[in-house]
Amino acid sequence: MRHLICFGNDLHGDDGFGPAVCRRLAEQPLPADVRVFEAGTRGLDALALFEGCDEAIVVDAAEPAGQPGRLAFPDAEICAEDSSLPGHGAGVGYLLRALSALGTPPRLRVMTAEAAALTPFQPGLSPPVETAVEEAAQVLRGWLGAERV
Repeated sequence: MRHLICFGNDLHGDDGFGPAVCRRLAEQPLPADVRVFEAGTRGLDALALFEGCDEAIVVDAAEPAGQPGRLAFPDAEICAEDSSLPGHGAGVGYLLRALSALGTPPRLRVMTAEAAALTPFQPGLSPPVETAVEEAAQVLRGWLGAERV
């Protein structure tokens, strides 16, 4: 079983990247062993989404750094050391560190899109991040073998 877990908040600008990717993939056929979750900003409560799978793919926005919409695939161990993005409660990094509580955590992959801005209470993605949603969906479908569905 593989879990795709998308974090973010639609009400905070580009922080809505993860939920937008989740919605995009929900419109497409995926392999039977894939479950897609919109985790919002659940913090440690999202630990349950990592249970019962062999692989978990985390999708989230990355802090602005000058290249909005740029997809990155950071190492999960590095993400676990990072601080949380604003509005993510305990933070995705903290959550990834806590996975050791599951005993044998799943194999992890991480995909991020660099935000243009994380603007509180300003719904809607910036144009570069909106474009990155489709690119991310294509990459994820490749990772998941969805072309063969």
